[in-house]
Amino acid sequence: MTERPDWTDADAFARALERADTRTKGHYFEDFTDGDILEHDPGLTLTRWGNERWMSQTLNHDPAYWRSDAAAERGYDEPPIHPDYLVAATLGVTVEDLSEKGGYFLGRTNGRFPTGPVFPGTELRVESVVRETASSSSRSEYGIVTWRTRGRDADTGAVICSYERTNMIPRREPLETDGGASETGDSDGAETAGDGDGSESEPASAGGGELPETFITPDGGFFEDFVAALEDADDRNAAVAYRHERGRTQDDVTVSSLPLSTLNTAKQHHNADVMADSPSGEIVTYGDVTRSIALGHARSDERTWRELGFDDERFHTFVAPGDTVYAFTRVIETDDGRQVSNESASYSSDDAGTVRFEHIAFNQREEPVYSGTRTAAIQRRSR
Repeated sequence: MTERPDWTDADAFARALERADTRTKGHYFEDFTDGDILEHDPGLTLTRWGNERWMSQTLNHDPAYWRSDAAAERGYDEPPIHPDYLVAATLGVTVEDLSEKGGYFLGRTNGRFPTGPVFPGTELRVESVVRETASSSSRSEYGIVTWRTRGRDADTGAVICSYERTNMIPRREPLETDGGASETGDSDGAETAGDGDGSESEPASAGGGELPETFITPDGGFFEDFVAALEDADDRNAAVAYRHERGRTQDDVTVSSLPLSTLNTAKQHHNADVMADSPSGEIVTYGDVTRSIALGHARSDERTWRELGFDDERFHTFVAPGDTVYAFTRVIETDDGRQVSNESASYSSDDAGTVRFEHIAFNQREEPVYSGTRTAAIQRRSR
């Protein structure tokens, strides 16, 4: 009679691991075809606890998302789900299907909230459409995929969050190539940097151009303050640009816990063993945590009334445990008379005016780690 093996014997188990196949997760570039629709499973229920945890850890303290009286003043029946948490949860649900294999983050844009405030208890269902696939001229082991992702209310089917993002995705088999110019976009970012395959982080692109002679800081956080600051800068070599005092040092909660709570299974944020051999050498912060911290810093110096959308987001380098995320803001333009008609942003021009910002997150070495533009309705002083 053949002796049964002891599978837990160290030598026997090592031999078993050598012979066993690994059941892999995620998809390669070749698995994506233009026009494909991917329905991501599972979904996620947006809870008040999850929302408040995300907001507290990323320093988003707008009282309308915490207190019923402040929510009622904005026209909400109860404190709603914060748009940053909604975006992060929508992306987190997609990671296993779209980007768990790793790859460089090339950008995200056209972020919108089409159907109005979203409240706790909403069951989120997410789908992505493959908008475009292309070969990489600089990295033969990758292709480039752009998806349009929509988060829906499972009960009504209404789209509650949408955006486009572009990633490099590993190929099963590298293409033969003679090299070429790099793709448009910045280096691999917080969500996809250090993907564990040994590839090197792309260098940050060289900057250029002369900065304005004068930087102007608004006197306050109301819409009129931003208008006045831009008028002061008009016809001068000046910019309305300022940095925010607060910083948030990355810890176990922000690096590992928050992404996992959004079902973001990317190994970059929780598998220290794999990441030890990556370009970063360690696990890194989820890009939407970095983004939300930067926007939280910015919102602490303004009177945000509604979030309207975001565009042109890039993640420029790794954010690792122990790094501190700070923020810098440039005011691009204001719109005094815009009456937003869609339900998500519906507000009276008597309540608020529209401001478009550029936000840049940076670390303790003053290196940019995130940048993007954001459009928000800012409360008027004389309501």
